[in-house]
Amino acid sequence: MSEVKNTLTVNGREIEIAGERNLLELIRKAGIDIPTFCYHSELSIYGACRLCLVEVQGRGIMASCSTKPEPGMVIHTDTRAIRNMRKINVELLLASHNRECPTCQRSANCTLQDLARKLGVKDVRYKQSLKNLPLDASSPSLVRDPNKCVLCGDCVRVCSEVQSVGALDFASRGANARVVPAFDNNLNDVECVNCGQCAQVCPTGAIVAKSDADKVWNAIYDPDKVVVVQVAPAVRVALGERFGFPTGENVARKMVTAMKMMGFDYVYDTCFAADMTIFEEATEFIDRLSNNGTLPMFTSCCPAWVKFAETFYPELLPNVSTTRSPQAIFGAVARKTLPAKLGVKPENLVVVSVMPCTAKKYEAQLPKFSNEGRPDVDYVLTTVELASMIESMGIELKELEPEAFDMPLGFSTGGGVIFGTTGGVMEAALRFAVEKVSGKPLEEIDFREVRGLAPRKEAVVEVAGKKLRIAVVHGLGNARKLLEDIKAGRAEFDFVEVMACPGGCVAGGGQPISHEEGFRTKRASGLYDTDKERQVQKPQDNFWVDKCYAESFGGRPGSHEAHTRLHTQYKNRSQLFDAKSPIMHSPEEGAPTICVTICTKQKECPGQQLLGKIVEFVKERGLTEKVNIEAAFSSRPEADGTIAVTVSDIVIPRNDSVEQTLKSVKQAIESTVSK
Repeated sequence: MSEVKNTLTVNGREIEIAGERNLLELIRKAGIDIPTFCYHSELSIYGACRLCLVEVQGRGIMASCSTKPEPGMVIHTDTRAIRNMRKINVELLLASHNRECPTCQRSANCTLQDLARKLGVKDVRYKQSLKNLPLDASSPSLVRDPNKCVLCGDCVRVCSEVQSVGALDFASRGANARVVPAFDNNLNDVECVNCGQCAQVCPTGAIVAKSDADKVWNAIYDPDKVVVVQVAPAVRVALGERFGFPTGENVARKMVTAMKMMGFDYVYDTCFAADMTIFEEATEFIDRLSNNGTLPMFTSCCPAWVKFAETFYPELLPNVSTTRSPQAIFGAVARKTLPAKLGVKPENLVVVSVMPCTAKKYEAQLPKFSNEGRPDVDYVLTTVELASMIESMGIELKELEPEAFDMPLGFSTGGGVIFGTTGGVMEAALRFAVEKVSGKPLEEIDFREVRGLAPRKEAVVEVAGKKLRIAVVHGLGNARKLLEDIKAGRAEFDFVEVMACPGGCVAGGGQPISHEEGFRTKRASGLYDTDKERQVQKPQDNFWVDKCYAESFGGRPGSHEAHTRLHTQYKNRSQLFDAKSPIMHSPEEGAPTICVTICTKQKECPGQQLLGKIVEFVKERGLTEKVNIEAAFSSRPEADGTIAVTVSDIVIPRNDSVEQTLKSVKQAIESTVSK
C-alpha cells in the first residue's frame, strides 16, 4: 500500500502541510497573499470578514482561516465566483464606512483601501449607510471612530486575549452591531490602560493614537517659546521604516538633523533619563533587598503596566517601584535645570516627548507629573506622528547628514538604550545592582538570560553569595499569569520587569505598523547593536548623570530631593463602573460619598447586602443629609471575590465578610463626617 503524501494542491502546485493551523497560513507560506480583515496570526480565529474565501474541490467555497489543511485537498484561491464575492464584500464594507480617506491617519497604511485597490473596486454600488456616530476622544491616548469600524474584531481580541484587559467588546446585532466599551461608555471611563495595541491591529483607522502634532507645531512657530524634545530609545529603530530604511536600523543621528530642521531648539535623548532611572530604581531595589523591604519589586517604566496594576492588582501596588518612568524623570530634570542653563523663563520652556507608546500621552497629563501648575512634559508625539511631521516638511531622511544629540541631556550609556526592548530594563538594572552589591567591577555586562521574546523569562543571578530571583514578562496577559502565580505562591521572585506591549517598547502602540515577520526581533537587535557600539555601557558610568545629581538632586540617588522630584505614588483604580445609581443625596456641598460596587455577573453579590446595611446605619445615625450613597454596577467581578467600597478617597480594605467590611465602612464614615 502506497503511503499518503502529507501534501495538498494549491492552484496546481503541491504544497507540504507542516503544522499550519489553517489553509490561510499554508497558502500564504506558498507565496499567495489571500486578503483578510479579521485574521491576525497572533490572535484567535474569528472568521467574520469572509474575504479569505477559497474553493476546495468537492466541498465548495470555504473560509480559509477556519478550515484545517488535510492531505489530498485540491484548492483554488481565485475563481470568478470568489473574486466577485470578495469585491462585493469590500463594497459592502465601504458602503458602511466613513470614506474621508485623505484626512484619515491610516490613509497611507489602510487595509480596506489597499484591498479595494488590489481587487479593482472602482465603484461602490450600494447606498452609503453611515449613522454618523460620535467620535470618542475621551482618552488622552486614543481616538475611537465607530464610523470607520468594519467589525473585524481584531481590537476586541487583542485587548482580551493578548492584554487580558477586555476594554472593548461587541454590542447589539445585525445592522446595529458595534464594537464599544462596556455599556457604551467612553474609552476613558472603562478599564483601558492606553497601551494602544488595539490601534496597532485595527486595519482601518477606527482606533488611532490621539495626535498632538498641531500643538507642537504651534509651539515651534511661537517665537517666545524654546522647544526642547526628548526621544525614546525605541523610536530610533522604527522611525526609519517610514523612509525606506531596513527594519531595526538606528537612524538617531539623521533624526536629530531632521528635528533641528523642523524647528526644535534642542534635541535630547530619553536614554539619559533611562540611565538616571536605573540610578533610582536599582538603588531602591538594593535598599529593599538589604532591609527586608517589600518584594518582589516590579519595574515602573511602563505607564500602561502601572495603570494595569492600579486597576486589576491594587493590592500589589506597594511592590511597584516608586521610581518615575524615563519620560517623567526627563521632564522633571528639564523643568529643574534647563531654564537656567538655556536662559529661558520657565513658562516659555516647552518640553516635548517622542515616544513609541500611546500610554505616555496618558502619563504626561497626570496631575502628579507637574510642578507649580506646569506639566513636566507638555506634549507627547508617537513615532508615527514624528514621521508624518517630517514628511509634511518634505524632508528626505536618507539624504540628511547626521548630527548628535545636544548635551548634556543627550549623553547616555548602552544600558539606557536597551530600555526599549523587553528585558532591557532588567539588564540595565542588573549592570548597576550586581556591581554595587558585589563591590567589584563587572567583567561581563551582558545578561543574556533576560533577552529574547519568550513570553516569560526567569533566571537566578548570584551576587556576593546571594541569589537574586528575577523574571521578565511582556504583554499584559502574560503579566497577569505571572501575578496570579506570585499571589498563589507558585512563584517567588525578588525583581520583576513588566512591559505592557508584546516585545516591549519596540512594538509599542505608537510605532509604525509592521507586518514583516520578526520585526520585533529586528528592532530589538538594532538596540542591542547600539549598546555594543557605545564606549560606556553601564548606567552608573554616565558621568553627566552624576553631575546632574551633584548640581540639582541632592548629590546622590535616593536623596530627599531625588525622592521629591524623581519618584511618584500610585492610585487604586480598581473601582471601574459600567453605571452608577444614586441611592442617597446630601444637600451639603462636599459631603462624603460612599460607593459600593455591585457585580452584575454574581448571582448573590455581597455588595448588594452591604449596601442595604450601610443605608440602615446612615439612617440610624441621622446622617441622611450628611453623606451621599451610590451603587456602582460592574460587569467585571472582583478577581478574589471580595467587596469593593470607597468612602470619598478612603479605599476600604477588601474583605469577603460583609460584617467586617461594614465595620470598616462605619469607621470611615464617622471619621469623614466628623471632619
